[in-house]
Order: sequence, then C-alpha cells, then structure tokens
Amino acid sequence: MAIDEYGPADLLTARELPTPPVGPDTVLVRVRAAGVNPVDWKVRAGHLAGAFPTHFPLVPGWDAAGVVEAVGPAVSGFAVGDEVIGYVRRDDVQHGTYAELVPAPERCLADKPVRASWPEAAGLPLAGLTAYQALQLARTGAGDTVLVHGAAGGVGHLAVQVARALGADRVIGTASEANHDFVRSLGAEPVSYGDGLPDRVRAVAPDGVDVVLDLFGGDALDASAELIGRPGRLVSTADPEHVTRLGGAYVFVKPSSADLGVLAGLVDAGRLTVHVARTFPLTGAAEAQRLVEAGHVRGKVVLTL
Repeated sequence: MAIDEYGPADLLTARELPTPPVGPDTVLVRVRAAGVNPVDWKVRAGHLAGAFPTHFPLVPGWDAAGVVEAVGPAVSGFAVGDEVIGYVRRDDVQHGTYAELVPAPERCLADKPVRASWPEAAGLPLAGLTAYQALQLARTGAGDTVLVHGAAGGVGHLAVQVARALGADRVIGTASEANHDFVRSLGAEPVSYGDGLPDRVRAVAPDGVDVVLDLFGGDALDASAELIGRPGRLVSTADPEHVTRLGGAYVFVKPSSADLGVLAGLVDAGRLTVHVARTFPLTGAAEAQRLVEAGHVRGKVVLTL
C-alpha cells in the first residue's frame, strides 16, 4: 500500500512495486502483520517531511512481524526462516511495512515472542519501545507510583504493564470512563482525564506521583507538573519544548534490538500482553489509518497479510 504524494488516507492504493534492495546489514522480511501507529498517518499527511528524507512511491509503516526471506552478507543475528519483529525505522522514508516484503536494518529486529500471535507481535515494537524507553529514562523502579496518561491506548496500555514489570508499586492511568475496567485489568488504577485531573489523582495518591509518562502534551503536562515530586522524572512523547520548560525530558523512540528482546521476553514470561483492538487486511490500510487518526482506540490496530 503506497502513496505518490502527501494527502488524505484515500491516496493509499495497492500496487506492485519492485522487490526492495537488501543491503549488507539488511534483513528482508516477509511481513505477516504490520502495526498501524499515529506516526503512519502523520507521515502520509506530510507532517514529518522535514524530519526524514522521503521518496515516492512511499510505503508507510514502521511496525512489522514476519519471517526472514533473505539476509545481507554482513548480517550475523538472523537467518532465512527466522520469525522476527521489528521497529523498522530506516534513515529515510520509503520502504515501510505496509507491504509483503520490507527491508529492515538488522539493528531494528529481534526474535518474535513465541507466545504472541502475528497481530500481537506486530503491535508490540513501536508502542512497546516507546513505553519501555520512556520509563527507563524516568528511572522507573521499585517503590514508584507511576502516572500514565492515555492508559488504554497503544503506548499507554503497554506502559502500564511495563511499569509493573520494572517494579513500580502503583500505576495510575488516565482514561475515559468507558475504559476504566480495561485499565484495571492491566493492573492500574483508572482516573478520568480532563479538568480537575490533579485533584482526582491526589484522591487516590495523596502524596503525588514519582514518575509521569505523558502522551498528549498541553494541559496534561501542566497537570502532571503539579503532581510530580521530581520534574526530571516527567517524560513526554508529545511536546518537547513544553516538557523541557517543566524540567522533564522529551522521548522519541529509537530502534533497539536489545530493548525489543526485553519486551519479547516479557511477553513470553506472561508479563506483557498486546491488546489488538481490530485487524484489517493490507488493502484496508486507509480505513485502519482513519480509525487510528480519529483516536480513542483501545490498544492496537494491525494489518494482516
């Protein structure tokens, strides 16, 4: 599924493209499932045009689970037939994961968790890495009370579980009323977002929180600053200038085989579950992106091949 120019989801069309090149340190993966993330529609709309060199026709997608089809001569960690997952963020944007074949730098891949289905595995890399790297940057550990904004979403529902795995004593998650039971099932205490959030958090955690993971920016960041004891443990994926002014840190997820391996291990240990809200066939990529762009998805949306 590719586009020839920036614009709306309707521009995504199915077509045959040449097999992508396999460089010396590249793994060619036959995709079985591809995660759909908010960054995908932002790439399609041109919002990241200034951040990465871009080439058309452009195949979106940075999340994949599949089987190794071929390896470059310098690849040492994978062999043909291996089942892998990947956050396939290359240095340019063109050969994405909404395709039968994707060229993935070896540094972007890890072994697929055995206990995960293909859709679950494809929903793990970008969101899971974001959650893990952000919580690691905030030095999350034993004794901490962690506040996760958007705890029912793609990153948020994994962050709740990862915080627990890192040793946090309590996790509080903001979510709509309709998602409170889901957030409880993940091991967090739900609170409704919106006006009055600091008071609602203090009602369940009178001493405030130790770590905040913000996924929205804006008012959520200001509310978080009122609640946290040490600003340096406030991390945001959404608003770099704002979070920096508040003394926190901005997070932009990085490819990491090692971190992916940690997440896969948590899945196989039964400590991390990817909730797949809905799957679409590859040709349903436009509809899948529109669903993600509208927000309010519980967990992950995935394309299957």
